[in-house]
Amino acid sequence: MRILFLCRRFYPDIGGVEKHVWEISLRLAKSGHKVMIVTQSQNLQREVVLKNITIVRIPKNVQTKFQLWKWFWQNRYIIEDADIIHCHDVFYWYLPFRFIYPRKHVFTTFHGYESYPIKKKAIIVRKLSELLSFGNICVGDFIKKWYYTKPTVVSYGAVDSSQFKTKTQKKKIFKESALFFGRLDVQTGIQTYNKAFEILKKKYPKFRLLVVGDGKYRRFLANKIQVKGFQKNPEQYFENYRFAFVSRYLSILEAFAAKRLVFAVYDNPVKEDYLRMTPFAKYMIIAKTPAELARKVQFFITHPDLEKKLVEQAYTWVKKQSWSGMVNIYLRLWKST
Repeated sequence: MRILFLCRRFYPDIGGVEKHVWEISLRLAKSGHKVMIVTQSQNLQREVVLKNITIVRIPKNVQTKFQLWKWFWQNRYIIEDADIIHCHDVFYWYLPFRFIYPRKHVFTTFHGYESYPIKKKAIIVRKLSELLSFGNICVGDFIKKWYYTKPTVVSYGAVDSSQFKTKTQKKKIFKESALFFGRLDVQTGIQTYNKAFEILKKKYPKFRLLVVGDGKYRRFLANKIQVKGFQKNPEQYFENYRFAFVSRYLSILEAFAAKRLVFAVYDNPVKEDYLRMTPFAKYMIIAKTPAELARKVQFFITHPDLEKKLVEQAYTWVKKQSWSGMVNIYLRLWKST
């Protein structure tokens, strides 16, 4: 099969959507499918082949929707050669071609949410994307509630649990410590984690927090705690850190696979549903305020037996969430039409 993925950002950019598309593409290409990715990421040359995946980068001067559609028209061979077109949150890139090529099978994966409060325009765009797609994958059941999307499939991503089997079990773990990794912005909850850390430091002066990531809050945080930039494999730092301060699906699954207790935070109703409307909500600790988070961390510092129980339950669940299983979800979706 010739598969065309459309996504705003892609490898070597780092993020949940980027990793999702990369992992799926690697396995599809390895299985003999021809995979092409069209993206706006600007880190590499215009067209490159990595591990049998063709990556085409839209030029920097293409900014508006009409410029984007013009570029696709000028390069319509990309669409014409594909058996399957799959959009990752960017169905509008393909919108006019849905009518030019009405028999082309196009699908959409909806990842996360834009901002809170959710704007009517965002709901309309997603609803239109759903109606014009042959099927869709919603990453999170909350999307159905907040965007009124009718999902073909609901998923929460995947993880390669085998990579954590030996790495996180042999090193000395700091008893009072946590690892955060992800973008340093509002949606990842880094401000809440930082304030909770300040509270915990008063109770446990030796408490350590390592932040692995980058974003607009990096300079502010770097004056207070240890901050590393984006790392290719941030999960390696679980070797020494006891708890996981993460609130995005992919990071949560990776923390489960590393056998670390997850503390996830929210600051609005959408993010609360994002966390609580999951099959794994019962395996992690969810909090709203820094004070609440600090109290819960203190509780588990002194209750390692309960920590271990939750960690083992989470690990049993996450072992079944493999990337090969995620690939099969895509293949079944494409073959169902």
